[in-house]
Amino acid sequence: MSIQVNASNRLFHLQTKHTSYVFHVIEDGSLGQLYYGPKIPFKDDYANLNTREEHDCTNTRTDEDVEFQAELLKQEYAGLGKGDYRYPAFQITYPNGSRTSEFQYRDYELKDGKARLTGLPSTFADDSNDSQTLTVKLADGDLELQLHYTIFADEDVIVRSTTFVNHGKTVFLNRALSAQLDLPDANYDFIQFAGSWSRERHLHRSHLRPGTQSISSLRTASSHQENPFFMLARPHTDNNQGAVFGFNFVYSGNFLDSVEVDQFDTTRVLIGINPDEFGWKLNSGDSFQTPEVIFSYTDNGFNALSQQLGAFYAQHLINPHFAHQERPILINNWEATFMDFTEDKLMPIVERAKELGIEMFVLDDGWFGHRDDDRSSLGDWFVDEKKFNHGIAGFAKRVHDLDMKFGLWFEPEMISIDSKLYQTHPEWMIKTPGRGQTPGRHQFVLDMSRQEVVDYLFGLMSHIIQDAKLDYIKWDMNRNITEMYGADLPADQQLEFSHRYILGVYDLYDRLTKAFPDVLFESCASGGGRFDLGMMYYAPQAWCSDDTDAVERIKIQDGTSYGYTPSMWGAHVSAVPNDQVGRLTSIDMRAKVAYFGAFGYELDVTELSDEEQATIKQQVAFYKQYRKLFQFGTFYRLETPDTSDNVYGWETVSHDKQTAIGMRYQILNGANPAYIRYYFKGLDPERRYTVNDGSEVFSGAELMNAGYFVPRVMNRLQSPKVPSDFHADMFIVKAVD
Repeated sequence: MSIQVNASNRLFHLQTKHTSYVFHVIEDGSLGQLYYGPKIPFKDDYANLNTREEHDCTNTRTDEDVEFQAELLKQEYAGLGKGDYRYPAFQITYPNGSRTSEFQYRDYELKDGKARLTGLPSTFADDSNDSQTLTVKLADGDLELQLHYTIFADEDVIVRSTTFVNHGKTVFLNRALSAQLDLPDANYDFIQFAGSWSRERHLHRSHLRPGTQSISSLRTASSHQENPFFMLARPHTDNNQGAVFGFNFVYSGNFLDSVEVDQFDTTRVLIGINPDEFGWKLNSGDSFQTPEVIFSYTDNGFNALSQQLGAFYAQHLINPHFAHQERPILINNWEATFMDFTEDKLMPIVERAKELGIEMFVLDDGWFGHRDDDRSSLGDWFVDEKKFNHGIAGFAKRVHDLDMKFGLWFEPEMISIDSKLYQTHPEWMIKTPGRGQTPGRHQFVLDMSRQEVVDYLFGLMSHIIQDAKLDYIKWDMNRNITEMYGADLPADQQLEFSHRYILGVYDLYDRLTKAFPDVLFESCASGGGRFDLGMMYYAPQAWCSDDTDAVERIKIQDGTSYGYTPSMWGAHVSAVPNDQVGRLTSIDMRAKVAYFGAFGYELDVTELSDEEQATIKQQVAFYKQYRKLFQFGTFYRLETPDTSDNVYGWETVSHDKQTAIGMRYQILNGANPAYIRYYFKGLDPERRYTVNDGSEVFSGAELMNAGYFVPRVMNRLQSPKVPSDFHADMFIVKAVD
C-alpha cells in the first residue's frame, strides 16, 4: 500500500500517485517533518534531510546534545516552551497551571480506508480502496495525542486531524489546531481569497515575508471576509505550470490559517480552529477531535490543483447521493417579489417558468409567521395563512401538479424578538447577561449549543418537509454572533461556546439529511458568508454570493473556482438594472456567466418581454443539453494577456474529451485592440474538432497551441441596442469522426 513504516528507524513515508510526505520520530520522542512534495522513492532512512548544524544564541536540548535545537527543526505538531519560539500547533494548561508539554512517541496504527468522524463533517472512503489511514500516538503522562493521516492516492490528497484523549486529571486545551506543516524555505506566494458581502473570494497574491501572514475568522462562520482555502505557490506558478500546495479546512466556524516565516527563512503552516475565543475543558475520560484539513500538492499549476481537489470532493466529501447528480434549473422569487407576495401572485410566475422549461420553484423569505419585513417571525416556522390559504402543502401541491420540483427557504439558526418563539423561550436567544444586544438585520441568533433548540428546529422543519413534500431547502444564515455566551455552560467552559454552536448546526444538518436523504440542501449565509467544506458535506451546493451582477460574478466565481467546483455553487440570472450594483448587462451575458454553476433565475418572468422570454426558453434548453458538462466537466481557468481584470477565460471539458465549452468574458471594450486568440485546454491533441458547428476542422493540438481567432466586439455590432461592454463569447467544441 501507499504508507510505508520503518519501525526500527521509526520513519513514516506516505505516498500518493505523485507526492511523498515523510516524517520520523526524533531524539526527544516528538515527530520531525522531513519532506512533502513530488514523489520520491522509499528509503529506510533520509539522513541528508535530517542534517543539523549548531547555531549560536539558540536553545539546545541538553548541554551535551547541542545540535538538537528545536527552533531549527521542522516539526509535525509543535508545542511551546521547549525552545521552539514559533507559533505552536497546540497549548495545554495542566492542573498545576503549567503550559509546557513533553509528548513522546508511543506507537502507531495503520488501517485501510477512511472512517467518517462523529459529530463533524469529514472526508470518507465508504467504498474505496485507494485510501489508507495512519494514526500516530504520543503521550505526555496521562494525556494522549493522536495524529491522523489519511492518504487518497488517486487524487494526491492527504487529510489530517488531531485527537486529544485525557486519562488523568482535568486539563484545558487553549489551542488545538488540526495540522501543521513545516517547509524548508520561504520562496512562496501566499494566495488567499478575501472580500466582503457581495464581493466574496477575490484572489489576492503576495510573496511571503519574515513574520506571520494569516487569514482568520472570529464570526463563528467561515465568513465573507476570508475563506479557509488558501495556497502556497512558487512565484512563477500560474494556472498551467508550477508548484503549488493547496490547503482547505473542513469547518464552518472560527478558523485560523497561519503562515510564519522564521529567522532562518523556513515556513510554518498552521491550520485549525481559531485559538482566540477557543478553549476546551478536558476531564478524565474525555477526548477532543479537531476538524479535518485537506492537503494537496502539484507541480502542474493551479488548474491541476483545482481539478484534483474537485475529483477528491466528489468521491470523498460530497454526499454520494448528490455528488454526481445533475442539479435542477430553478427559479427563486426573492428578487422578483421580496416578501410582498401571496399564493395568487406567485402562481403566474410558477406557471410561466414551467412554460419556459424551468424545473423547480423556490419560495424564499416571507412565507411564515407574520413576516412582511425582516423585523419579525424568525423561529416561527409555520405558514402565514394570509398569504397561503391552503398552507405551504397546498401551494407545494400546485407546483408539483405542474411536474415541477418545490423548494423552500429557512433560516433556522435565527430568532426575531417579534416572534412566538421568543415569547415562549427568550432564554434560547444568545445574549450576555448584563450587556446590551447588537442586532444584525434586525435579528438575533438561537443558541445552537442547546440540544432542546436543535430538537425544536428538527421537529418543525421535519413536519414542513413531510407536509409539503419538499425537494429542496435553501438554508440561510444572515448574521454573525455577538455577545457570545452559553447560558447552559459554566464559567470555565464559556470559551467552548463557538465550537459547540457549530457542532449544533452540524447536528441539525446531519439529522435532517439522514431523515430526508432525497432533499437537496443549499447552504447560504447572506450569499457566500459560510462557503466552506464543512457546509458542503451536508449541503452539496452553496449560494455563491448575493451579488448576481454578471460582471461581479465573474470575479467571484473565478476566485471560488480555485478551491471549489462549479457544481458546488449556485449561479442565477437576475433582472437588470442589477439590484446590488445597478449595472445593465444583456441577458445573454448574464446567462453565459451563470451557466458555470447550478443554474437558475431570480426575476419575475411574467414582466419580461416576449423576446426575453423566448431567450430564456432557449437558454434553459441549451443548459439542459450541456448541464452535465457545465456542472461536472473538467474546469479550466485560461491565461489571458490582459492583466487588468478586464478579460477572463473559462472552459469545461467532458471527461472523454469529446466536447468542450469555452467562454471568453470581456468586461470593457477596448479601442483598436490587437488580434485576439482563444487558447483551449484539455482537448485530445490527436482528435479533430469543430468550433460552433463551423465548417473548418481543427486538431486539438491546433486549438490548444495555435489558438482560435476571435473577432473584436465592434465588428459584430448589429444594432445600437447591443452594448459593446460586458460581452461574452462562447465556443462549443465537438469532436468529429
